[in-house]
Amino acid sequence: MPEFFHDQKLYYTPIEFALNHIGGTWKMPILWRLQYKVLRYGELKKDIPHITHKMLASQLRDMEQKGMIERKVYPVVPPKVEYSLTEKGLKAIPVIEHIMKFGYDMMNEAGITL
Repeated sequence: MPEFFHDQKLYYTPIEFALNHIGGTWKMPILWRLQYKVLRYGELKKDIPHITHKMLASQLRDMEQKGMIERKVYPVVPPKVEYSLTEKGLKAIPVIEHIMKFGYDMMNEAGITL
């Protein structure tokens, strides 16, 4: 497979490119929580308790920049900001579902129960 550049970054496969959009510890959990409803920053933070404020803000900013989520700011005091999935973000949900099923299958094989 030929390598390619995008945004001054070298990619070796389309998989690597896709994982740049949804990979890592926090992106998939954030996308998963936004699939059914619009959430505010505080709601996301509360629903993902182990993520730091800095990391949540960073991941939201990155996914917004990549077109995976939309950030809507309301001109009120105190500021109200809501996050939702874009069409591009919605396309990632079936991929996340498959990865989650694969993870559960691997856990079952290893004898891990929740």
